[in-house]
Amino acid sequence: MREPVLVNDIQRFTKAGSGIAMPQHREVIDRLKRARRVIQERGLNPLVLCAQACGLGIIASGVVAAYLDECLDLLVPHGFLFDEVSILKVSAVNPIPVEEIQALLMHVDTVLVLEELEPYLEKEVYVQAYRSGVRHRIIGKLDGFYSRVGEYGVREVTRGIAEGLGLSLPQELFEGRPAEALAAPRPITVCAGCPHRGTFMAINQALRKMRYKKNEVMVTGDIGCTILGMNPPFNTVWNEISMGASVALAQGFVHAGVKTPVIATIGDSTFFHAGIPGLINAIQHQVDLTLIIMDNGWTAMTGMQVNPGTATDFQKPHDRSIDISRVIPALGVEHFFTMDPFDYRGSTTVIQQALGLPGVKVILARRECAIQTQRRGEILGKAVVDMQKCALCKLCINLTGCPALSIEDGSFLIDSALCNGCGLCAATCNLDALHVEAVA
Repeated sequence: MREPVLVNDIQRFTKAGSGIAMPQHREVIDRLKRARRVIQERGLNPLVLCAQACGLGIIASGVVAAYLDECLDLLVPHGFLFDEVSILKVSAVNPIPVEEIQALLMHVDTVLVLEELEPYLEKEVYVQAYRSGVRHRIIGKLDGFYSRVGEYGVREVTRGIAEGLGLSLPQELFEGRPAEALAAPRPITVCAGCPHRGTFMAINQALRKMRYKKNEVMVTGDIGCTILGMNPPFNTVWNEISMGASVALAQGFVHAGVKTPVIATIGDSTFFHAGIPGLINAIQHQVDLTLIIMDNGWTAMTGMQVNPGTATDFQKPHDRSIDISRVIPALGVEHFFTMDPFDYRGSTTVIQQALGLPGVKVILARRECAIQTQRRGEILGKAVVDMQKCALCKLCINLTGCPALSIEDGSFLIDSALCNGCGLCAATCNLDALHVEAVA
């Protein structure tokens, strides 16, 4: 490991005034020029021109370039010859490979641009074509040949090459449904045993008990597992913008004049990263909203990274955990509640109580992520069905959406590999057909 070096260069590392910022801007431009030369020297954007001036030039970047060789091979039986095309594969998109694009333009009379997302490279091809004085046909998004939405696969790349070469291809090459059309409908939901399931269920139940309709109460969402509350069977969360925005967005609805309760939902990791400033603003101005922090102890959706609230046992050596339940009162929140998401009735009562109070209310819904507890072999129990009482009404399935529950051949099934005994299904059953048994 290299020793740290302190560089005292105020002109380089501050932005106070145009006298400093403008030279820095010039330096950035110069560095991009130097970067272009390095990229050329290392051959990161290889350009292969056909032996003689040919008709079609292909510019491909990103994952689309990986399909190119496969597509060219696919066209060989239909009259394609490899010496008919010149190819520029762009690995380093920024800075734009201007010289390579110009060289390609001077060698062909038609250009096919293959890039996903917005037509960033394609726009530069138009600029360089104008500068080079050529009026080639440029096939891509801007001429309407390709959509600006969606991904490019072999089908799209092959179709573009055929268009550029004027090849007439048999329709069967493009027939057949894409893979996503063959997949079974499968809404993204929370895992079996996830504590967020109980929170969403309790929100919905509290609103029903308060005689609100689903489209009358704004529930803002946030980044992470929390946003899965937008999907069936919950259909609870209305929106998602950016990390931490749920708290600020909720305030916006209140200030806009919404008279019904406004609820903000946010995960523990997101709260630590970006939710605290919004909460501080709400406390300062005493905005009438209810914030539900869904604390599962981990940054679960992106790979189970630790966050400031993860238990100390799982922190790095010498790191410590920060307890949200101590942070909230310290900010001056007067109405602070803690609830167990697996306690369906208790959680419903807490949310009802909070919604009936004025000002800022914060509810901490606290249970560890089910994936992490199951990895350690910790389960609460196993759900068991009494088929003598079960009417196969599907109420528990419709309310929980738990992937551990299913009905097959007239029987109610519980996947023991998925069930961790949270008991939410049993809490919804009106026939007392479900209960949780302790495990040894």
